Amino acid sequence: MNIFADFHRRVAALLEGVVAAGGLPKSIDLARFVVEPPREASHGDLSTNAAMVYAREAKAAGSNARALAVEIAAGLAEQEDVDQAEVAGPGFINIRLKPAVYESVLRSVLKEGIRFGARPKSGEIVNVEYVSANPTGPMHVGHARGAVFGDALANLLDFAGLTVTREFYINDAGAQVDTLARSAYLRYREALGDDIGPIPEGLYPGQYLKPIGEALAREFGASLQGRPENEWLPMARRRAAEAMMALIRDDLAALNVRHDVFSSERALTGADGGPDRVRETIEELRARDMVYLGRLPPPKGASLEDWEDRPQTLFRSTAFGDDVDRPLIKSDGAYTYFAADIAYHKDKVDRGFRSLIDVWGADHGGYVKRMQAAVAAVSGGKAKLDVRLCQLVRLMRAGEPVKMSKRAGDFVTLREVVDEVGVDAVRFMMLMRKNDAPLDFDLAKVIEQSQDNPVFYVQYAHARGCSVMRQARAAMPDLDLSAKALGAADLALLRDEGEQALLALLAQYPRIVDQAADAREPHRLAFYAHDVATSFHAHWNRGKDMPHLRFVNDRSRELTNARMALAASVTLVLASALGLLGVSAPEEMR
Repeated sequence: MNIFADFHRRVAALLEGVVAAGGLPKSIDLARFVVEPPREASHGDLSTNAAMVYAREAKAAGSNARALAVEIAAGLAEQEDVDQAEVAGPGFINIRLKPAVYESVLRSVLKEGIRFGARPKSGEIVNVEYVSANPTGPMHVGHARGAVFGDALANLLDFAGLTVTREFYINDAGAQVDTLARSAYLRYREALGDDIGPIPEGLYPGQYLKPIGEALAREFGASLQGRPENEWLPMARRRAAEAMMALIRDDLAALNVRHDVFSSERALTGADGGPDRVRETIEELRARDMVYLGRLPPPKGASLEDWEDRPQTLFRSTAFGDDVDRPLIKSDGAYTYFAADIAYHKDKVDRGFRSLIDVWGADHGGYVKRMQAAVAAVSGGKAKLDVRLCQLVRLMRAGEPVKMSKRAGDFVTLREVVDEVGVDAVRFMMLMRKNDAPLDFDLAKVIEQSQDNPVFYVQYAHARGCSVMRQARAAMPDLDLSAKALGAADLALLRDEGEQALLALLAQYPRIVDQAADAREPHRLAFYAHDVATSFHAHWNRGKDMPHLRFVNDRSRELTNARMALAASVTLVLASALGLLGVSAPEEMR
């Protein structure tokens, strides 16, 4: 039950009447206005800017915004569940609802449980690609943010009615994978007893490569020693990449992140004997005059001495909104990363996706325009790429920067952070800031049991709600606390201002879900859950000083029953929001 969407439809219906009477043009877009909570709770339950949005059209028809607002408010005031609708200022409309509306909301929460606020399946499919780390080492704490954001976004979109495919793109065809293979071969020699000395510059120094070297030694013995690189490199590359992907999957599992599809860049290039999908894509674009042989001017600020002026195979990305055309083939004949990425996104389009979401690190911001241009080209304009950039995470401990890892040597691994503070703390805190805002993650702060620790504060609210219901069960053993029974409680008894504030917040959940899904911003759920927790804790605390406000009222079974309905609804909504964020909702906290 989304009262905001419901009243948006009602206001739109009233506007249709104005259109029919000639007060507004027939071509008007009746989705432009909003229905939202008023800024001041004293102004009512809902507010709409509909009359203000259509002020220009109303003026052209010989009226004005305030007159239009008066007409809409009059229509709303006639509806049986509206207590009052009044015009404020130049044309805003504030709506006060009858108590029965919030009683219906509470009954909907109890009936629908953690699915309250979910949209029915729309039939729309969406591909969400996230993490896509190079398979050259364990995931670091920076990867955690993109992993959590992408996973929570996928959960949110699924809840909002879309059919979601979660995808991981394995960057296993570049020079960095050859560097991995050489690094693993060095550890292979070490496992055989060679003194390898200091790790040479340019190779990966992490201790995580030792098990791979040992595995190579067990599999091949000393047979790879002394052979030329072109003979051992393919074997070392395959084994090392597979081992790294197994490590990455384990890291993601520790974070409760899952993917439906793993796509390989190497497979796209045909390096393992399959079709060369990159070449096929280039030739298809060439046939459509989207690829040509040309020259590019030097990049702004580049030294002319370092600029190689040569004919290149270029993609006409400027035809699709990019700043310059982009090269597809390097001077040595190898594909550019961009060429492989075009083929990969074409593969998504060929699989039927028209809505693509990529989650990237902030350092890829300059890559967005060209990739959106490529998707427009390969889909004939039918698919859209939405890129979400995740800013850096600064890891702290009690306010001091944390820089080094015992395992990786030069960065802090994701697994180390999860093992230290727990998956719930990592996931919730990674979503307590908008994805494109920098984030400070303090290892000491996130394990504090205080209201200054957001994840503890929200989880404790859920546990407190469960505790309240246990107390009621202990005080009144025959009290039926099933959702069906609580839905039949006399909810009109919930008249205290703290109870009303909670009811109003619970009613907002479907709207928050809709907004978060449409804006691709799961952090809104974290903010909302914190607001609900704050309101619930505040109301519970009032009961310490005013016994008549306590959830369990020994003098009134009916009032206790109604308050149990409220407590149960709070826990259900919190459990739903936490579930979408991938965070547990504990029933007890010690």
